[in-house]
Amino acid sequence: HKDKKAIITFPVERDIGAEPDEILRKGFSRLLINETIKDIEGIQTMPKNSSVVVDRLIINSGITTRIADSIETGFNESDYVNIHILGEDTFVYSQNNECPQCQRLFKKPIPLLFSFNSPQGACPACRGFGNVLKIDPDLIVPNPDKSLSEGAVEPFTKPSLKYEMNKLLEFARKNGINIKTPYKNLSSKAKTLLFEGADDFPGIYGHFRYLEEKNYKLHVRVFLSKYRTAFPCPNCGETKLRNEALWVKIDGKSISEFTSISVRELAMLFDKLRISQYEAELAKEIIRQVKSRIDFLVKVGLDYISLSRLTKTLSGGEAQRVNLACQLGSSLTETLYIMDEPSIGLHPRDICRLISIIRDLRDRNNTVIVVEHDFEMIGACDHIIELGPKAGAMGGKIVYQGSFQKFMKNSHNSLTKQYLTNTKSIPAKKGVRSKGRDKLTVTEASENNLKNITVSFPLGNFICITGVSGSGKSSLVIDVLYSALARRFHSTVEQMGKFKKIEGIHRISDIVMLDQNPIGKSSRSNPVTYIKAYDETRKVMSNTIDARIKGFKASDFSFNVPGGRCERCQGEGIQKIEMHFLDDVNITCDECKGKRFQKELLEIKYRGKNIDEILGLTVDEAILFFAREIGILRKLKILQDVGLGYLKLGQPAVTLSGGEAQRIKIARELGRKSGKDILYILDEPTVGLHTDDIKKLLGVLNKLVDSGNTVIVVEHNLDVIKYADYIIDLGPEGGDKGGYIVAQGTPEEIAEVQESYTGLYLKKVLH
Repeated sequence: HKDKKAIITFPVERDIGAEPDEILRKGFSRLLINETIKDIEGIQTMPKNSSVVVDRLIINSGITTRIADSIETGFNESDYVNIHILGEDTFVYSQNNECPQCQRLFKKPIPLLFSFNSPQGACPACRGFGNVLKIDPDLIVPNPDKSLSEGAVEPFTKPSLKYEMNKLLEFARKNGINIKTPYKNLSSKAKTLLFEGADDFPGIYGHFRYLEEKNYKLHVRVFLSKYRTAFPCPNCGETKLRNEALWVKIDGKSISEFTSISVRELAMLFDKLRISQYEAELAKEIIRQVKSRIDFLVKVGLDYISLSRLTKTLSGGEAQRVNLACQLGSSLTETLYIMDEPSIGLHPRDICRLISIIRDLRDRNNTVIVVEHDFEMIGACDHIIELGPKAGAMGGKIVYQGSFQKFMKNSHNSLTKQYLTNTKSIPAKKGVRSKGRDKLTVTEASENNLKNITVSFPLGNFICITGVSGSGKSSLVIDVLYSALARRFHSTVEQMGKFKKIEGIHRISDIVMLDQNPIGKSSRSNPVTYIKAYDETRKVMSNTIDARIKGFKASDFSFNVPGGRCERCQGEGIQKIEMHFLDDVNITCDECKGKRFQKELLEIKYRGKNIDEILGLTVDEAILFFAREIGILRKLKILQDVGLGYLKLGQPAVTLSGGEAQRIKIARELGRKSGKDILYILDEPTVGLHTDDIKKLLGVLNKLVDSGNTVIVVEHNLDVIKYADYIIDLGPEGGDKGGYIVAQGTPEEIAEVQESYTGLYLKKVLH
């Protein structure tokens, strides 16, 4: 607009109480009314749509300072300044974050605006979760092989919804939908009709809408939660943030774009960030901090993940390394760090990297205490303390304390040293089972980072799934295979991972997850009740002469039901005292003194011991004690075989480690008389296990396979991998560079695949 006449004004209609005299006193003498300039003198009241003239000028490059001063003067009086180019345009400017065209006012950006954990930043539609819960047709029809008459619509199979089921079947018949045809074979039109309804039938969705109106009832909310799945939020597109946060950009990118790319790409982006010199100076320390944290994630080998990735999708090894990166970023000194098995979930390739990070923490004048079984980690320590010599009552002593070098020379009683020096070892399996013709095939699995892979699992074998951390092992085995088969065999309604189809399901009779979750949540749960040996024990006690005389039945020896148990603590042995403002306190029951049973029942004895004393026996002691009771002996012997001979029969489940709980579950499966053609899945069963325990574990897993079952193990431990009949190696890397099948075959075949990291380390232990 060079050489054009311009008028700089500020409006007064938005300023409450502005009168002509007041404006005159401030030094302004003219008004602009409908593009006409008038003197303020003589005007009694301010006309509508008027603005105060600050300056009149002709625009050229020599009056930049004058324009700036005039605009500043206007802003001192009002939040708005107008520049009128006579005969052409009018430009409106605001001191606020406001659009001059539509007058939409935006809040001043603050850090919380960019946090989805804050109401100020969270998307109002999904409240910062990135997804919304909706009724999922796949959960309503978990098994599409069933027909409508067989209960394909799972929620309508509940006794309380019998009326709705009858209405559904009646509606289907009325509309020509075959109720005996498998649901998967129905037309899309028929399926839509069932869900949407018509006439007097509201459809499946209609019934759930009716229930949602009654979600103030707890049982209704619980029922609805079983059939809901998280779908991407249509408002924020899974970014979790409100639009105002996404409109703020640096170098053309919003915060969600920065957090959605890999750490590797993020590092490159910050190295080449295009911002002005003023912005660079302002953000100098912020950018340094961001780069530092990115560098720590790269150091721990997590350059392939994105900052926005959900924590629950991280593998155990990835989560462990995120914690380590956090500690590196804190830059603490003179701090004591305690790590419980940091090698969990890590491939042998990543152990060296972990050791380097721990040494980095140590070199900053910190102390690091590591509870660990990995030999490479043990060899890297400055100081070793070994406890033992065995577990349970046979442990609790210091076997060795000192340097690793002296440990290798002097620790003669150390079980760990015997495996380190190969005095004891886990040999590779001699002879491999036949791969067989029966197999379970997953087609086009694409959950998380899986690249539409098709995988066949040869049944009747011990199968090991391997690969570096984040390569897609758990996505394949847990999210896809287990969740899909659990739906089929147990009618669970959990969300499945993505895949096209699974073939060969008819060749297995059941699927069982043998995880490390506790076997019970109260002190009443214990090993002997879990493996069903306590039923036999109660029968033995009730058959004694004293029990018969006093009229005690087998059920009276249970601490789960009223009868012979102590009613003061209800068989817990402890009483919970609720404390206001503090954690609850558990104290020993003052009536039974922690023995769980009534005094009269404790007078009943078998071979000189009452039920409390029997529950205090270890498995090894109980095997000798019950030598004449074949039913009890058989089940206890299995516990001994899995290396749990040191456990007390009545040891509360809450005091068991994850590894112990898992082996008790395996013992129960071994005790099943009907167990055959079962598919067992174990996710890193060696967690918390010494090499000697791993040797025992492999023995019992081998028994499961010898009984005609299939065992699939997700594992990094080379002793387990070399023992497998068949290996499926995923990778080659983690994250977006993983999810491919790198190699399949026997341990010897995998060891010859140069592209496989697993094969590289496997070759060293096989030869």
